[in-house]
Amino acid sequence: MAASLDRQLLWLRTDLRVHDNTALAKACGAGPTLALYLISPGQWQQHDDAPCKVDFWLRNLKAMATELQALNVPLLIRSTPTWAQAPQVVAQLCQEHGVQQVHCNREHGFNETRRDAAVAGALEQRGVGLTSWVDATLFEPGTVLTRDGHYFKVFGQFRKVCMQRLQHSPPGIAMRPSVQAPLGIASDGVPDSVEGFAIPPARLREHWPAGEGEARRRLGDFIDARLDYYASERDLPSRLGTSTLSAYLSAGVISPRQCLQAALQHNNGELDSGNAGAITWIGELIWREFYKHVLVGFPRVSMHRAFRRETEALPWRHAPSELQAWQQGRTGIPIIDAAMRQLLELGWMHNRLRMLVAMFLSKNLLIDWREGERFFMRHLIDGDLAANNGGWQWSASTGTDSVPYFRLFNPLSQSEKFDHDGVFLKQWLPELRGLASKEVHNPAALGDLFGQVAYPKPIVDLKHSRERALSAFRNL
Repeated sequence: MAASLDRQLLWLRTDLRVHDNTALAKACGAGPTLALYLISPGQWQQHDDAPCKVDFWLRNLKAMATELQALNVPLLIRSTPTWAQAPQVVAQLCQEHGVQQVHCNREHGFNETRRDAAVAGALEQRGVGLTSWVDATLFEPGTVLTRDGHYFKVFGQFRKVCMQRLQHSPPGIAMRPSVQAPLGIASDGVPDSVEGFAIPPARLREHWPAGEGEARRRLGDFIDARLDYYASERDLPSRLGTSTLSAYLSAGVISPRQCLQAALQHNNGELDSGNAGAITWIGELIWREFYKHVLVGFPRVSMHRAFRRETEALPWRHAPSELQAWQQGRTGIPIIDAAMRQLLELGWMHNRLRMLVAMFLSKNLLIDWREGERFFMRHLIDGDLAANNGGWQWSASTGTDSVPYFRLFNPLSQSEKFDHDGVFLKQWLPELRGLASKEVHNPAALGDLFGQVAYPKPIVDLKHSRERALSAFRNL
């Protein structure tokens, strides 16, 4: 009986929700619980976390503080320059409040794993336990393996095993805990900002409202209104065809299990038959899962290294002016520039366009994919190491199960195919709004008339740059 009264500590990280939060449910089920959130600006800067993402974290943490207050779970805020101080801070807090057990949801990056091991060691010396729970993934990394016991390198094979597992034992949803008796511990206020991370413009913040209620509303709207058309409209950047849940998934404001459950309910419980939109979206959830497992199975990708070792020898170009033009959305290739301007203004980019701009940088400009990966992380509100690294290495043909090096998307034909009428281009490139739909994809083709448009000429010849990239890969 006494064990049930032992105090528990919930260590919050990228799991800012009370519904289907495994660590929260386990902690509250084990005894009186208080919560901790560590603010580590130096560490966040080392990880290239975007100011808009840090702001999103803080806004969601405020929303969660209100939810925790309703459960009588006090939220304590502590600040450390980096995670190096985490063991001491967590151990001291446990000592101050008589905590016997710490609960957290597992994070899978190399630095995160090392941090948690150090904290566990410090707590063990004081007789306090630390339990980490599987929460950010559908399956624990290391449990979805090839027949010879290795992590998968090919997505199709990984997906097949995941689907079989989901058919037989779909993951359950953790219930919202019941209200506990007050602990008499005052909660700390969540700061509005953190030094070193500017508060983003109002338009960006308004585009991404905080809170678990908003995440669940978006999920419901997507399932009810757009899931049926997801397979045919997800590649059209001018349409609201995607879920817009990536930022909420990245911050843990909603779980992949909640997303999967909603899709299955809509598709009569079917995983790989029935509604084409549901099947496709479930596949995207498994892609997300795949990259998190890759992060664990192949730690080198957490360390700015290519998955395919031979591609480390690629002769990347040092072209700072071209890199800057790409970053600022002034390459002279409309679909690339429109996508980059969307990123700069909203902290987000349509997934089809992420592939296009990544291929353009790593192939057409032959600039190291790591420059793009870093720039994305510094601007994405949904920046996630596993997904961002996986996507960049896929596009650059340096990663696991990546696109073949000779498959290089032509941005002009992609623009015409997926934004046929130029709606997306004209939304983000107002200087081109006067052009006809057929002209807007490639204004340079206007010749002398192009001089009347205040838009840069292309910084690279697409045909020549394609041959240059193919030659670089062939010579590896």
